[in-house]
Amino acid sequence: MRVNRPTSSTKTGIAARPAAADGIAELGAEAHRAQTSYGEGALVVCDQVVRIYTGAGIEVQALQGLDLLIEEGELVAMVGASGSGKSTLMNILAGLDTPTAGRVRVAGHDLGALTARERLAYRRRQVGFVWQQASRNLLPYLTARQNVATPMRLSGISWRRRASRSTELLEVFGVAHCANRTPSRMSGGEQQRTAIATALANRPRLLLADEPTGELDSQTAQEVFGALQTANTELGATVLVVTHDPAVSAQVRRTVAIRDGRTSTETLRHDAADELGNAVRHAVEYAVLDRAGRVQLPRDMIEEHQMRDLVRLESEPDHISVWADRPGETEGSNGSGGSGESRRPGRRDR
Repeated sequence: MRVNRPTSSTKTGIAARPAAADGIAELGAEAHRAQTSYGEGALVVCDQVVRIYTGAGIEVQALQGLDLLIEEGELVAMVGASGSGKSTLMNILAGLDTPTAGRVRVAGHDLGALTARERLAYRRRQVGFVWQQASRNLLPYLTARQNVATPMRLSGISWRRRASRSTELLEVFGVAHCANRTPSRMSGGEQQRTAIATALANRPRLLLADEPTGELDSQTAQEVFGALQTANTELGATVLVVTHDPAVSAQVRRTVAIRDGRTSTETLRHDAADELGNAVRHAVEYAVLDRAGRVQLPRDMIEEHQMRDLVRLESEPDHISVWADRPGETEGSNGSGGSGESRRPGRRDR
């Protein structure tokens, strides 16, 4: 009887399949390690977050691969034009919406993987929210004390602890005199400070404030922002506040700007002493380099240097130069040959 033996090519094919599978598994494990290590230790981790809304045949990409890290104890301001994605991100962090793709983790909770019951518990315990409109923050038929006590009541906290915590928070935010007043008998600033107290009733680790000073005059706005600072420094809450008010964003150490659904720049501030020993605050704006290597150039720089479509990058000893692509600035473009190397007029050859 004749026996067919496997050829060398057959042997190679059989051996190659497990090797290929091992290679794919190794790549998958490496990608998983990179994903889980990103933002390790941060309170808020947004990892390449995408949110797409569809309706009536129209698709809107509100977030387009956004990356953001916020450490516990920070007070961060977020700025951006209308439609840039700020409110979408805030709703996702508040547990009111879910990302289409990417990963969002707050205080160890993967917001994209929560069940309905877990999401409700997250909103009650881990995050507090303050809206721009005071009418969305407080129940109009309850007093300030009752509004602050309501989140604790829904969480099953005893009456004695609710009463003690409500009194403490109203005193901390300077609205103890409003304890027995309904919102209609409070000023706008008193309503927002009571709203902050209500949002912090269950001791959340993250406090989100969406334009909390947008409907207030400058003096009252400063009082409300002072309440947010108190929530951060005295009560230990991490605070993320969306604002269009330069007077607010200038007072935080870190301001994040969002443009076209991605973080575009960050402004970092620090205090230093001048020659006379006076405290001076310095601010430096940085472009954000995301995990894919993308950088959004500031729009005013793009317009000033007439950049569009293509730009040329040159690696210098201590920086990277970005040049606008303009006709006539490329060697060999006139048909006479050459290496095709771009050259900026007036620069000496190396």
